[in-house]
Amino acid sequence: MSTYLRLRSVPPPALRNSTTWLERLFEDDSETVRHRVGRHREEALDKRYLDQERIYAGAPPNRAEHRPQTQVVLGGRPVFRTDRHKPPFLVLTAAQARRVARFLAVADFDTLWDFARAELLPRYGGVTAEPETWYAFAVAHRELRAFYAQTAECGDAVVKWLPT
Repeated sequence: MSTYLRLRSVPPPALRNSTTWLERLFEDDSETVRHRVGRHREEALDKRYLDQERIYAGAPPNRAEHRPQTQVVLGGRPVFRTDRHKPPFLVLTAAQARRVARFLAVADFDTLWDFARAELLPRYGGVTAEPETWYAFAVAHRELRAFYAQTAECGDAVVKWLPT
């Protein structure tokens, strides 16, 4: 299984609820995708994507309807594949992507980090490795913020895929 979680923005009219179409969306190179859907934006999170999810999903507020942060990494409507052993695609609507973009635009990374710090640091070398660990997650946060901001600006949906 790949250690990367890939996210691609797609204009809603181009989006298909077909696993074949979604697989092609990620199998094709950037130029082919750009031609097919009219534009292209992609983000990839490395093997730390589950911990990046923890940074967002573990922070307050505690009511689900007030938590667009739970959709940043692993949120979205699952589109299951024929082979149930493969992970589903996750789809965020354009409205959900806008909510995530708004959350990320105002989210203070240091505050988010403080909520997840104690759980994450032991996995990455402890307190002595905190500057490097903090930096790696902060960079991913900035990249996600930019991805979702551009996606929201274009009114696009987001499709997520964990390659197998």
